[in-house]
This record gives sequence, C-alpha cells and structure tokens, in this order.
Amino acid sequence: MDLTKSLLLLVLHVVNCNPGPLLDVVVDRYDIPKVCPREVQTEDFIRYHFNGSFYADGKIFDSSYKRGKAFISQVGLGRLITGMDRGLQGMCVNERRRITVPPHLAYGSIGTGGVIPPDAVLVYDILLLDIWNTEDTVQIRTLRKPPSCNRTAVSSDFVRYHYNGTLLSGEAFDSSYSRKATYDTYLGQGDLIKGLDEGLLGMCVGERRVIIIPPFLAYGEKGHGTTIPPQATLVFEVLVVDLFNSKDDLIMEVKQVPEVCNRRTVTGDYIRYHYNGTFQDGTAFDSSYQRNSTYNTYIGMGHVIKGMDKALHGLCVGEKRRITVPPHMAYGEDGVGNLIPGSAVLVFDIHVIDFHNHKDLVEIKVTHKPPGCTATSESDDLIQYHYNCSLLDGTLLYSSDQYDSPSTTTLGANNVIMGLEKGLSGMCVGERREVLVPPHWGHGEDGAGGVPGSAVLFFELELVELQKGVPEGYMFVWLGDGPEHLFPVMDLNGDKKVPLEEFSAFIMLQVKEGKGRLRPGMDADVIITEMFNNQDRNKDGKIVEAELSEQVTRDEL
Repeated sequence: MDLTKSLLLLVLHVVNCNPGPLLDVVVDRYDIPKVCPREVQTEDFIRYHFNGSFYADGKIFDSSYKRGKAFISQVGLGRLITGMDRGLQGMCVNERRRITVPPHLAYGSIGTGGVIPPDAVLVYDILLLDIWNTEDTVQIRTLRKPPSCNRTAVSSDFVRYHYNGTLLSGEAFDSSYSRKATYDTYLGQGDLIKGLDEGLLGMCVGERRVIIIPPFLAYGEKGHGTTIPPQATLVFEVLVVDLFNSKDDLIMEVKQVPEVCNRRTVTGDYIRYHYNGTFQDGTAFDSSYQRNSTYNTYIGMGHVIKGMDKALHGLCVGEKRRITVPPHMAYGEDGVGNLIPGSAVLVFDIHVIDFHNHKDLVEIKVTHKPPGCTATSESDDLIQYHYNCSLLDGTLLYSSDQYDSPSTTTLGANNVIMGLEKGLSGMCVGERREVLVPPHWGHGEDGAGGVPGSAVLFFELELVELQKGVPEGYMFVWLGDGPEHLFPVMDLNGDKKVPLEEFSAFIMLQVKEGKGRLRPGMDADVIITEMFNNQDRNKDGKIVEAELSEQVTRDEL
C-alpha cells in the first residue's frame, strides 16, 4: 500500500466537523517509525498490544497489557471486528495508532457479553509488534562480505558464529556477545530452527548478515521460554567466525620457497620455525615472534597437534607456508582453556628457520682451493682463519671481521665447537669452505651466547695462516730422528756443560734447519727456558750429560 495515499485517506477520516455519528473508522497515526519496510495487508498475521476503551467516557474494557501477552490475529478475513480489520491496514511494526470504530463496524446495536454495550463507539490504542504471512520466506540482508571467500557454509558444516537476536520490534531476546562465546553447531542436522539453518547457508567466514525468520520457521505458536513469545518473527544479526566440515583435511598454501632446497623435512627431523597463529576470522591467538623465540620440535612424533605434525613434512629451510588445520586435527571440541575455543579452525603462517636430524654429520663444501696445496691443517696445529657464522635464515651471529685480526686457535685443544674443528681440519692456507654444523656438533639444545638452542650453524671459513704443531704435553719435537747422542751435539763449545744461552742457541738452530719444531702460539724464549729448567735437575744454571737420560733424550727433545 502506498504510504502517502494511506495517510491522506486516514486524514480525511479524521477531519470531520460534523458532530453526528461516525460513518467510518477514524485512524490517528500518532507515532510512525522513520523506517517502515513492510505494511499490514489483508491475510497478514499480526501480533500487537492494545488498550480498548469506550469513546464516550474513556473507560478501558480490555487490554493486552493487563493480560500480559500480545494479541495475535489475521487481518482482513473477518477474524476481527470490521473496524479493526480496516483500521489495521497499512500499519508498520512499532507504529502506534488510535483507531476509533463506530458501532456498525464493531458490535452494533447488540453489544457483546455484557462487556460492550449496544451502540458503543470503541477506541483501540494499538502498538504493532510483528507482521508475517504464510507466504513469507527467510529474508537475508548482507551487511558485510570479506573480499576473499574461499569457501561458503553448506549443510553438514560445523559453524561458529556470533549473533544478536531481536524480535521484529527490535526488542533483544539473546546475544552470544553477552556470553562472550560463539554459538557452535552443525548445519542441516536439525540442531537449529529451520529459518536459521537456511539463513546461515552460503556464508563466508567474516561475513555479517541480517536474517529475518517468520514464526513458522522459528519457534511457532509455542514461542521459546520467557523471551520469545508465540508467533514471533525473529531477527538475527550474524557474524560467522569459523566453519569446517568433519571431512576436511589440512589446507596448505605455499607462500615462499627458497631457490635452492637441497633437503626437505622428514619424520624424525628436529625443526625450528616461527609462526603466527590465528583463527579463520583473523583473530590472533599466539605468535612465536612475540616471544622472540622459535618453536622447536621433532617431526612425526606426536609432540605437536596432528595437523601441524603432518604439515611440517616436506618443508625446505626458509620456506613459508600457510596451514589451515580443522579442529579434529587440532584441539577438537575442548579447545585449550581461554586461549583456543572448542571446535576452532586454526591458521598458522609458518617460516622454517632450520631443521636437522640426530644422524646428521658436519657438511663441508670447498668453495676455493689454491694450487700447490701440500701442507694441511691437523690436530695440534696453530691456525689463523677468517669466518662468518650465521643461522640458516641468514642471520649473522659472529664474524672475524668484527675484530682487528683473524681468529686464532690450536686444533685438537677443544677451543672451538666440534663441528668447526672438523670444518677447519685438512685445510690449506688460502682455502675457503662453507661448513654446515648441526646442533649436536655445535652448541646443542642450550645454545650459547647469541646462538639459539638447537640451532644449525653455517660457517664461511678461510684459512689465513698455518703453523704446524706439536703433540699435547710437548714443547718441542724432532722432525725425523733426533741425534743418537744428544749431549755432545748440544755442547756447542765442548766444555761439557750447557748453560741456558747455549741450550737456546741449539734449539733455535734445530728449528731454523727444519730438524725440530717448537709448540706454536707460545713465546719461544718462554718455552726454551721451561725446557732448560726441566733438564737442569740440580738447578745450578747448566745442564751436564748426567742430567740427561735416554728417556728424556727421546721424549722431551
């Protein structure tokens, strides 16, 4: 019905200067809502409150308010008095109007039941609460739809959604927000009222809808509890937070793959990765980045949720993936405390930092080997080398460039981690290597300094200087066989005694001629003095032949 024409007709009825009897219904629309999506028409069902009074004295003869429940009827089919059938036409929900009904359109010259006297003019003060028709269907109005919607809800899906529930008049009857928990249910299994089961179909995660449900697709004639009256149209404003199906498997989306991937993760590997964990609506629940620490675990051994255990297979170092895990492969119906609600789909954006296996050995790749490589580094050698030490994601931890001189160490003296020791062994001066050190050859589960626990380390090495060494516990060794009779050779001037100066000159001569070697990395004078003191048994400042034994001759010198 056209609202303007309706209003004009009603005004014509109201403007009546004659004091004579009423010929038709008089309607006073004294409170009209700003928005009126639907007006009452013939055959519509309506639910309304009213006060009925006599025109003559204003005395109330009936009231739905006093009864404690609204009145329900169908319009235009003779179920109401004729005046009401006419007076309710074109009315909007939440409209208030006063309908004055002459006797011949009410109870006439007879009246009714001792309540309404003959020839009574009746006045009804009406508040319309609801309209519906048997031809009505579920009405859907989309308020917001996410820009990306990879999947929509279908029958048998499990959905988690928030809602505000109101009657058609706007009166609230329930809200999931007030309970601070989503409503979780299966679609198409009869767990919801029919209209809501229908209205949720086709929704995306993050979509917001208004769903208007006629009474016969809601709670019908019985209503529900004290909040939903009989024959009530229900309005739900719904936000879908999550949806999945019991048949769902993991969804894995590769975001970034390194150009070189020499190895992929398998069962038994130990992996370190960063992640951001969110629900399907984008709400974050956890992040390793916020803790500034990777998540570390074994793969395929049940230490993480089933879905993540499966998703961690086949990954490269440096790879980034988005993993969507349905609840039956995550935390199921119970969730985790206040952190993860029951039946929640989890989305993980992961970045693999490194992984290793406890069977891994040190990997050595020679990137440059100079020509004419004869002498190579070995245990007891004193070496100088340049290095860069980084994590597999490229994070630089340490570098010899940070210092004024190359790094120095004696191989075999346990001064560096085992993996670096192995990587530095067998090198020529000028040789460059790339060395991959698993944590059990490095700093282990605890890490050290700026090295995270269980980290695989990547070294770039260059050997700068090599000084051949002597065995542990020795100050000097012969390179080949030493003299058969040592004292006569040591006694350079033949006076049968060898003071420190003469001993020192003898040792340095052996080193110069390549017949012997002092322990590298120590002051030669200090070493020679210590050697002399060991042989000067009586501490008189000279060594005589009697102070040298055959054992000393062979082992010490």
